[in-house]
Amino acid sequence: MSTNRDRTPKSAKPARSPAARQTAKPKAKKPSPKKSVSKAIIEPQPSPTGTDAPAKSAPPLDIAAPSKAPATLPVSLAALPHDQLLNALPHPVIVLGPQNTFVYANAAAEAFLSTSLAMLRRIRLDDILAFGCPLVALVEQVRRKRATVNEYGIEVVTPRISGSKIVDVYSGPFADKNDQVVLMLQQRSMAQMIERQLTHRAAARSVSGMAGVLAHEIKNPLSGIRGAAQLLETNLSDEDRVLSQLICNETDRIRALLDRMEVFGDERPLKKDPVNIHDVLDHVRQLAIAGFARNIAVVADYDPSLPPVPANRDKLVQAFLNLVKNAAEAIGPDADNGRIVITTAFRPGVRISVPGSGTRISLPLMIEIQDNGPGVPDAIREHMFDPFVTSKTNGTGLGLALVAKLIADHGGTIECDSGSNKTVFRILLPMQEAPQVQPGGHSKTTREQPTRT
Repeated sequence: MSTNRDRTPKSAKPARSPAARQTAKPKAKKPSPKKSVSKAIIEPQPSPTGTDAPAKSAPPLDIAAPSKAPATLPVSLAALPHDQLLNALPHPVIVLGPQNTFVYANAAAEAFLSTSLAMLRRIRLDDILAFGCPLVALVEQVRRKRATVNEYGIEVVTPRISGSKIVDVYSGPFADKNDQVVLMLQQRSMAQMIERQLTHRAAARSVSGMAGVLAHEIKNPLSGIRGAAQLLETNLSDEDRVLSQLICNETDRIRALLDRMEVFGDERPLKKDPVNIHDVLDHVRQLAIAGFARNIAVVADYDPSLPPVPANRDKLVQAFLNLVKNAAEAIGPDADNGRIVITTAFRPGVRISVPGSGTRISLPLMIEIQDNGPGVPDAIREHMFDPFVTSKTNGTGLGLALVAKLIADHGGTIECDSGSNKTVFRILLPMQEAPQVQPGGHSKTTREQPTRT
């Protein structure tokens, strides 16, 4: 019985004598398919012509189907469809030539600047930016240093952009092009919106804590002051009675202010039901047309496919009525061609963390209220949703703060873009309820709503 050690492998060949090895005719070596494919990809060359492997006797390469794809990859970058690749990026990419002329702009850059590439190639960067924009100085710094330069939080203002946009800029010199500079812009508007929204909520919470103290500590003395003024009024002359009435009127005004502030202290969860957002907006629109916006065109532009939103109908009416009234007051009663546009749309891709729950919810339902008034003053633009911030002579500064709280109670966000003759309040709401945080950090299961078809 033979062992495996005694067996001769089938692939083994009989030994040859030295004489046979000397007289044997050299055979052409078959190239290894793997090596041939690798050579075809990296460094294509004609077949070797040496005596060991004549060109006419070399067998054709037998490349399997899976190996053909690498062999057809382009060797040069010029063969890549980089225009398609750059257009697929969500961030604006711009290539500037000498004198800051536009050489290239991807689709995101065209949308960001609201100008087509054909039009951009006729102008310079300096022509579309506001005077003193740091973006121009950054480009010159890249040309001078021939190095990458990044700058964060640059404000970009152009005639075609409503308001201003805050961007982070990543720039560098174009390879082998001494005068060309590549820019990539990353908008910070959404991140800033989320950050400011959390600030709005914190401000509302601070007011809610103060509102409870004011309600108990001020309302009671106010009642005593008003009662004393009424008692004095019966024994006063006509001249002095005017002063007692003034005391009563001012105490009533303070009480009304405290009543409005008490809304911030209401931390009870809202009772929510599926609500047709268009019914709410139509109700607000009819109230505006019949009252404070009688001389202003209030236009509705709705997306009829939006699903119901889980909300408290009365609170939404209060919030949107406040926004439309704010727009009407900004336009003014005597303005010509005053116009308010209420728009709804489906906007996927926006998600926000729910504080304390460890989950994220989508905010695809967008409502915009736009007016053609003079715009929000720069001095209050960054803090317009904070309590007691107002540009009105007799305003309390609680209207927009209340709106921000009501929208936050629904799990949504609110943001304002304002420029010359254009102000847009943008509200994003969820299609399902945000999980309610329980003591200990646990959250309830969300209640799904019908999806958009």
